[in-house]
Amino acid sequence: MSVRGSAPDGLKSISSSVLRRTLGWVYKAKRTTHEMSTTTTVKTTEYDKIVKLEEPNAVQTNLWYLKPGFTAKPTFVSVTVPGVFESSNVEHEAYPHEITDVRGHERLFSLDKSGFEFVQDPIPDELIQQIRNNEDEEIEKKYYPKIEELLKKHTNADRVFIFDHTVRRRIPKYASDGRGPVGARQPATRVHVDQAPSAGIGRVKRHLPDEAEELLKGRVQIINVWRPLVGPIEDHPLAVADYRSVKPEDLVATDLLYPGHTGEVYSVLYNPEHKWYYKSSQQNDEVILIKCFDTKTDRARVTPHTAIKDPTSPENPRLRESIEIRALVFHTQDRD
Repeated sequence: MSVRGSAPDGLKSISSSVLRRTLGWVYKAKRTTHEMSTTTTVKTTEYDKIVKLEEPNAVQTNLWYLKPGFTAKPTFVSVTVPGVFESSNVEHEAYPHEITDVRGHERLFSLDKSGFEFVQDPIPDELIQQIRNNEDEEIEKKYYPKIEELLKKHTNADRVFIFDHTVRRRIPKYASDGRGPVGARQPATRVHVDQAPSAGIGRVKRHLPDEAEELLKGRVQIINVWRPLVGPIEDHPLAVADYRSVKPEDLVATDLLYPGHTGEVYSVLYNPEHKWYYKSSQQNDEVILIKCFDTKTDRARVTPHTAIKDPTSPENPRLRESIEIRALVFHTQDRD
């Protein structure tokens, strides 16, 4: 059984350090940025050459990046709790950018090269409906094993541990930054990475404490598996940025607040060199694998991503619903 976060049950579960962060504080250290080196000398041809599609289909839309000029460490509230978790010192601003459609070119992208991969994975309509109904017991019993096998197949991992899942559905009356009441999470329209390196290592220690020391001797990844639930997607599709177009200074460590726990993610500063992709009219059997962490240093290690407003969407689109699985992926024999 996976270890998953619980809904807030009152102020007593919230540590004083977390409360201080919700009120804002001066970040005394230098701004923490992405410290993982990009690939410049290892397997250059295989891992460093950014894909250029011939005659690509693309759309222009706004991407919401971290607003520069902050004086405190960026802090984002994951779940709103009236009177406690309502505000954040993270500000974003919109930048127009081109998003390229990968349909027909999916095989040009992979987890180790670009940081993301598009794969086919059909599941029964009955299971789709159970996911849409938030039937957590059925999701963990039926959906988790399918995703474990999918990840093993596509990464050659020998072990997968799913630690979390989130069902998102767009409800226009709620915030458009991904927050919402428990059970009503919105598509996240800010550019971000789900795990900073400290959080990636921390996940292993937190969820598998008795085995963490040994597991961390081998290669460890965190991979998200994102799937539409009401395909074809007509509203707020998911866009992903090619890791090879992201510079270390573009990534800014950001606290992610939960009651009683603080994680760390990456916010992203705008860079016009970023290469963004999405899959048009994505169906329920078309999933995206998104790498959020990797202990390997000579290939893609993180993937900035965000929901986008698609200018080609119909006037009254079917509102987006999706599920994302977050999993620790272990290669216990890969110890290079």
